[in-house]
Amino acid sequence: MNTTPTKTKTLEQRLALLGRNLSIAYKNPLKIVSGEMQYLYDDERRQYLDAYNNVAHVGHCHPRVVKAGQDQMSLLNTNTRYLSDLINEYAERLVATFPPTLNKCFFVNSGSEANELALRLARTHTRAHELIVLDHAYHGNTTTMIDISPYKHDGPGGSGPPSWVHKVPLPDLYRGLYRSDDVDAVRKYSQHVIDVIERLDTRPLCGFIAESMPSVGGQIVLPSGYLNSVYSAVREAGGVCIADEVQTGYGRIGTHFWGFENYEVVPDIVVLGKPIGNGHPIGAVVTTTEIAESFDNGMEFFSTFGGNNVSCAIGLAVLDTVVGEGLQTHAGSLGSVMLERLRKLMSQHQIIGDVRGSGFFLGVELVRDRESREPATLEATAIVNKMREKAVLLGTDGPFHNVLKIRPPMPFNEADAVRLVETLDLILRSVAA
Repeated sequence: MNTTPTKTKTLEQRLALLGRNLSIAYKNPLKIVSGEMQYLYDDERRQYLDAYNNVAHVGHCHPRVVKAGQDQMSLLNTNTRYLSDLINEYAERLVATFPPTLNKCFFVNSGSEANELALRLARTHTRAHELIVLDHAYHGNTTTMIDISPYKHDGPGGSGPPSWVHKVPLPDLYRGLYRSDDVDAVRKYSQHVIDVIERLDTRPLCGFIAESMPSVGGQIVLPSGYLNSVYSAVREAGGVCIADEVQTGYGRIGTHFWGFENYEVVPDIVVLGKPIGNGHPIGAVVTTTEIAESFDNGMEFFSTFGGNNVSCAIGLAVLDTVVGEGLQTHAGSLGSVMLERLRKLMSQHQIIGDVRGSGFFLGVELVRDRESREPATLEATAIVNKMREKAVLLGTDGPFHNVLKIRPPMPFNEADAVRLVETLDLILRSVAA
């Protein structure tokens, strides 16, 4: 006799047992019971094309990653107070993917923890608190990360930023304060950071933090030259530059292994999370020798599970898979094809206002009117739900939740891309009708 709860029962139990603000995707929720590479399967064994769960970076339940975790779990899993060749090998392999100045690792359990640690490193090194952040940014779910995430503290239930957090406009050339038709847009966006620094007067600057490509902000590619100018101004003021690579690292953007490389800059601290463990909880911070030595001030740093043997084994397997299967090159080539196909859709559907991104980090912004750029928020929600009914999973992002985010697992293939674009085309035609 099958005693597995029905989907309805599972939903009832969830609502009864878990916090109500733990969100559920889609109007008709999915009960997902298994996954394989870029596909998910529900309780009725229906297959869904996963086009936005970027946490499963090399694919849901990738056999190489699963085996690495199982093998190590059967041998040993303990903390970092004991010597281990595994954590040394993982750290060595990880820093080899960075510019030479970024050569010291710290391991934690999530992107939120990694951003917390990055802020501690910056504060200890600079002996300052004042931090500059981008509008609409999101850096994690801890108390301090909510403080520095306008997406949260300026949204429903939020109470605004603390006095030490200074928000500057998101450099969005489509919807932002200065747009692509303004030849001086980059300088103007950079000037907002300089203005904050000048207003601080005698208060020392801790630093500047930004996702290399803001995701919650709407799948934004920062304009060329912006980070160069901002990093220069921040460093001149004594601050450090933190790159949040939780969404964009490990070859996702196709052109480079790390998002910040796209702009020809080198941060002082880099934050990693989510995809580096392919769903296993792991986060990391990579920084310079100078900042790591400042942090070595007598207070011990220790994370019970950060850098444990199983996490390091899985982390190594994910890194080996990205490199061994040529996933960065794959994301670059197929991502370019998808951009071209999505822009062709844009020429056919007035609701598409902009298509942007790189590799497997793509955004389709929906508008009710191309002139006014009024966000098509309700339409975006409807489209995502209709895509779900057609077994293609997308999500929405952006300040108005009107941007379709496309961030699939990296094994996403040509047939999947055709399926996604053709299904989206079909649904856009039905919405227009």
